[in-house]
Formats: sequence, structure tokens, C-alpha cells
Amino acid sequence: MAEKITVPTLGESVTEATVSKWLKSKGEKVSADEPLVELETDKVNVEVPSPISGVLGNITVKEGETVNVGSLLGTVDNSNVSNESSDSEVNNYSPPKKEKSKVQPKIFEEKFKKPEKIKPKEIEEPTLKLEEEEPLILEQVHEEKKEKQKIEKQISPAARKLANETKIDINNVEGSGKNGVILKEDIMSLMGSKPSPSERKIKHGPEERVKMTRLRLTIAKRLKEAQENAAMLTTFNEVDMSEVMSMRSQYKEEFQNKYKVKLGFMSFFVKACVIGLKNYPAINAEIQGEEIVYKNYYNISIAVGTEKGLVVPVLRETDEMSFADIEKNIGELGQKARDGKITIEDLQGGTFTITNGGIYGSMLSTPILNPPQSAVLGMHNIIQRPVVVDGNVEVRPIMYLALSYDHRIIDGKEAVSFLKIVKESLEQPKRLFLNI
Repeated sequence: MAEKITVPTLGESVTEATVSKWLKSKGEKVSADEPLVELETDKVNVEVPSPISGVLGNITVKEGETVNVGSLLGTVDNSNVSNESSDSEVNNYSPPKKEKSKVQPKIFEEKFKKPEKIKPKEIEEPTLKLEEEEPLILEQVHEEKKEKQKIEKQISPAARKLANETKIDINNVEGSGKNGVILKEDIMSLMGSKPSPSERKIKHGPEERVKMTRLRLTIAKRLKEAQENAAMLTTFNEVDMSEVMSMRSQYKEEFQNKYKVKLGFMSFFVKACVIGLKNYPAINAEIQGEEIVYKNYYNISIAVGTEKGLVVPVLRETDEMSFADIEKNIGELGQKARDGKITIEDLQGGTFTITNGGIYGSMLSTPILNPPQSAVLGMHNIIQRPVVVDGNVEVRPIMYLALSYDHRIIDGKEAVSFLKIVKESLEQPKRLFLNI
């Protein structure tokens, strides 16, 4: 009896998918609920399990083809399971041994056991010892010769200076001077040698074409829509991270021992953004038709870079989360995204986005909106910079912040004031615990 393998419900507004990879081959045994095929949607990858135990039968859709929800992917046949078990019983049958054959081998062993065991060991042991010793002597001789060659290499003062400046190993340079002396020209010729082409060029040629994944296509489409539909504007500010870094270094060990999670910077930023969003509701709103929908809950989307592209899982009800809750959830969602186990539900319902380009070394950027949201905050690298504090120039750890927003519903005053609240909350972290 054959059971159908069909495309399951893929989530809200997702009606089709691409067959990314068949995890089993035709005729291969499968167990119930064992993943058979991987589907790639616009947002996440979904594994379709086997409905029953049996053998994978017909595969009706090949890898790379597009399918709709409810479409037939293949079949699983359980009729061969019982037949195979019976065949194995026949194949494993062995006739009983005769009793007469048990006596004769014992008599034969007693006659011929003793002559076989004595002499081979006494002859083989000395030869093995000789074979182990010889290579060791040869290796030592070669090493001594190499060391002598290194010592004997001579180099002119000018060549030595140039080699030290360019950090070139003189042992790899052949001297062209008298008696093999390394000259300055020898170092210069080595510096002027043409570099070899890149490994990718050697492997793939001057160009390579790779089909875009559905996730990458969706990212490209949404980002382009954001640029075309929103009146996008970006405003900047800088924040002195001294107090946050001091608090983090002071309490990170106690925090980790108590909550079993590291205290990062992201929890401080999430808390600071929630305070800003409460004070300026337009930044947490969205446009639907001719209406503005103000969200009185604070679901923060955290951008995570993966091998397949950027995904933005959502932290829900962050205003009701502690620092430890935020760090735990960020760690879990980030790991799910990198492992390709993120679900559609994890990506839906965000009201505001935080993206951290600083982990890749970015100094400054203009982040693009994540529709239908109206604002996104960009974090950047922390750099020691000279700043004026109370009339004195001091070196402080400074981070540039960038807020991109939809100017249709967010005025410049609101955007600048929001950034100011975030800045003040981070420069005085005690405000985060007082909710001011």
C-alpha cells in the first residue's frame, strides 16, 4: 500500500516552495516521521517527513522545481517491508552441524599445534628492530645537513635590511652573488614576481553563475519595495559606551554564573529602544492603506546573517523581558537561524528592527527598512576616539548609531528625539532600570 507525500501548509501568505533537496533516494528504506525532502520557501526551509515506515517509491517532483501547497511530491510504499523480512529469514537459515565433525578437529589440532608456534617469532623480531632504526639515522643526517646549509647562507647588509623590512625568509632565497651570497637584487626580484591567480578563478574560471535562492530573491524584492514605497530618511548620532562597558565587565561573571548566559550589548540596546518607542509611538507604528496603526506592544526584530542570507527573527513582548531573558532568546534564535531551523512564526510580527553591522567591523551605514515596519536602528563598531569631556580631550569608546525611518509618518523631530533617548539611556545605564 502506498502513501502520498504532499506539500504541507507553509505558513501565512506562503503558497509555494521550491524542492531544495531530496534527503532519501528511490527504493531506500524510511521510517515514519523521518525527513524525506527539504522545501525552500521565501522565508525558511521546511522538511517534509515520511507519513509511514516503508520504502520511498516514486519521486514526482525533481530538485529545483516549484510546487504549491498540497501538491504531490512522491509516494512511500510499505508493501515491501514484510516481504523483505521474510526473505531475510530464508537467507539467514543455516543447516545444523553434524556431530561427527566435532571430534576429528581436536585430534588434528593436538598433532600439529606445537610445531607451528615456536620459531617464527624468534626470527622476525631482530629484523623489525633493524628496519625501525635505519630511517631514524637517515633523518638525523638530513636535518644536520639542512642546518649546515642554513648557517652557511650569507647575505649582504643591504639585502638583510630589505628582507627585515619586507619580512621575507632568506632561507627561501637563492643568492646570485659570489659563493652564493644573497644580494639586494635577489630580494628585489622576489618582490617583483607575479602573484598566482586566485583559487576561485582557477577552480571556476573568470566568471561563475549561480541561481539565486528563494530567500535571497525575497530579500532583494522586499528591500527594493522598501526603497520605492517608503520616504526613507536616515539620521545619525554617537554614543559613549564607557558606562555600559564598565557595567558589563564588572558584572558579566556574576551574570553568567546566575543565568547561564553571557551579558552582551544587545540587551542594553533592546531596553533602550523600548524606552524610546514608548515615548515616540510613531516609530513603532506602520501604514495600512490610509491609516496609521500604532502598536502598543514591542516586538523587536534582530537581524542575523546566515550562509543563505539575512533573516530577522523576532523577540516578542520585550518590554516584559529581563536582561537575561533577552540574551537567552537572542542566543536561541540566532543559533536556530544559523542551523537553518528557524520557523515562519519566528520571523513574523516584528514592530521595530535592530541590526548590528559592527560585528563585521562596519563604522557607519544607512540601514534599509524592514517592511511593513517604519524604522530600523543600525549599530556599528566601537572605536576608541578623541572626544571633549568637560573641556578636556579624552579617548572614549564611541559607537555611531543610525536610524532609518519612513518620513511619511515619522517626522525628523521624533526620529532625532528617539535617538537622543537611546543615547542617554546607554550613556547612563541606570536609567534602564528606572524606566526613564
